[in-house]
Amino acid sequence: MRACHAFIPALILALTCALPARSEQTAPSPGGLDMPDASRGKQGISHTALLRSDIAGVGGREVIVWDTEYAPRAINPRHYHPAPITFHVVEGTGIWLEDGKAPVMLKAGDSLFVPAGTTHTHWNPSHTEKLRFLEFIVGDKDKARPEPRPPSN
Repeated sequence: MRACHAFIPALILALTCALPARSEQTAPSPGGLDMPDASRGKQGISHTALLRSDIAGVGGREVIVWDTEYAPRAINPRHYHPAPITFHVVEGTGIWLEDGKAPVMLKAGDSLFVPAGTTHTHWNPSHTEKLRFLEFIVGDKDKARPEPRPPSN
């Protein structure tokens, strides 16, 4: 287990440093957003914890890795994370939309770093295929859970 403590932060750092610039990621056309209805909240989303561990030698900090799966047309309504988060798509295609920025379409193999406190939403635009991605979070212990935001106008 000790090897995980060294490996996971190094993997997160590598994913964060190797991310393409936002302009290099695929931006869907405005008509291609096809955003599902978010009024019913989070449905069709499952999370499997792969790792949740204190970071040795760094008091009050933890690393969390989630394996997250979205059913076709699933959406996570506007929210933010108190800690920075890196998303890495394993399967399918997803759209991430941060407040004030153009939407980004991520496909298998793509990653996206979202700074702490950034309000965003993400969804699976497919009507037939699932979306699966990993979430890497390093932050203050017990403060990594997402916080909802009201719908924007």
